[in-house]
Amino acid sequence: MSDKNVRKVFFVSDRTGITAEMFGQSLLSQFEGVEFDETTLPFIDSEEKAQEVCRILAKAESDSGVKPIVFDTIVTPEIRKVVQSSGAMVLDFFHTFIGPLETELEQSSSFRVGKTHSLANEDEYDSRIEAVNFALNNDDGITMKHYDKADVILVGVSRCGKTPTSLYMAMQFGIKTANYPFTEDDMDNLTLPDELKKHKNKVFGLTINPNRLHDIRTERKANSRYASLKQCQFEVREVEAMYRRLKIENLNTTSRSIEELATKILASTGIKRKVF
Repeated sequence: MSDKNVRKVFFVSDRTGITAEMFGQSLLSQFEGVEFDETTLPFIDSEEKAQEVCRILAKAESDSGVKPIVFDTIVTPEIRKVVQSSGAMVLDFFHTFIGPLETELEQSSSFRVGKTHSLANEDEYDSRIEAVNFALNNDDGITMKHYDKADVILVGVSRCGKTPTSLYMAMQFGIKTANYPFTEDDMDNLTLPDELKKHKNKVFGLTINPNRLHDIRTERKANSRYASLKQCQFEVREVEAMYRRLKIENLNTTSRSIEELATKILASTGIKRKVF
């Protein structure tokens, strides 16, 4: 007997599958009562590969007893038709939106594979790579020499999400993001270092629920003062008080995805995306 509360989900794409995953997971997140077993099948760029996808889908249905769910972003119609013939529940993003757009724009689609991640504009590509390098070189307060070149400087206690958010903003938006951690040694008379004060207009704060911070730090350094709930509560309390005192805009990372954090930071600061 199958467990209909566990559904096999496949993200099928003629490229990396990132777009299919992003759209698909956004839709699946609305169904909290179902567990999804997700698999990505990238670079399905020929009818032969599409036939292999059909075999995988057939096996998944045979094993589970229910149709797998497929999110696909395949551009080429012939390849897409093969996947659609599988008998799975196929949700095709290009088919759904391209037709109405062709009608509205009175122009046929070019059906160009990989267009959404095209490197046609080398300046944009170089800007993104430069932003990633900047984030890596200015991570965790390694140096404060280049803050004049930063678009935004994220600050907060250790392990509150500064580094992943910085890298995401660099990779997705081409934003030069530095980040600076406040440590236990900073907590006495906590304030911004002089170099950060010079760039206070670029400073954006992150905070986190102390219990969640305790869990994260425990995974890294169990049974340490650094990970103790008391220390986490103390550091978060002091940093949030500084944000209020210095009127530093901030966000709580506890229940927010990196994507949401990055989008809200851009909206709050007015920084424009440099790519895509």
